[in-house]
Amino acid sequence: MNLTEILELLPHRYPLLLIDRILELEPGERVVALKNVTANESFFQGHFPGYPVMPGVLIVEALAQAGCAMMLSGVENPGSKVPFFAGIDRCKFRRPVVPGDQLRLELTVLRQRGGSCKLQGRALVGEEVAAEAEIMAVLGEREGR
Repeated sequence: MNLTEILELLPHRYPLLLIDRILELEPGERVVALKNVTANESFFQGHFPGYPVMPGVLIVEALAQAGCAMMLSGVENPGSKVPFFAGIDRCKFRRPVVPGDQLRLELTVLRQRGGSCKLQGRALVGEEVAAEAEIMAVLGEREGR
């Protein structure tokens, strides 16, 4: 799935859209997505001047967006839904993510019931784990759609 297709599926927009491509997608099972981390990302201006590091919360958000793309791809009329972050467990950060890195976001479904889903996610740079977490997401109804 390219960026245009991602924009049709997810409600997120720049500067908060944090996935660039979806490489693998099995609705209800797993997703693999990419985030290219570039020096011109707005968050690097303040995190940290002279030593740019991607904030951990944005790495987790990128994982959540990839998971939500997988969830939305499996529902009828995804434009009528809005994904919400519902929880996070066992989150660990293993290495800094810096400009020039490419995050590979890998998520597998642990449990799914109706519009809620618990996913196991890892963000990798090359073969190194940058972050890992269990993420809960729910799909809500988007009013007016």
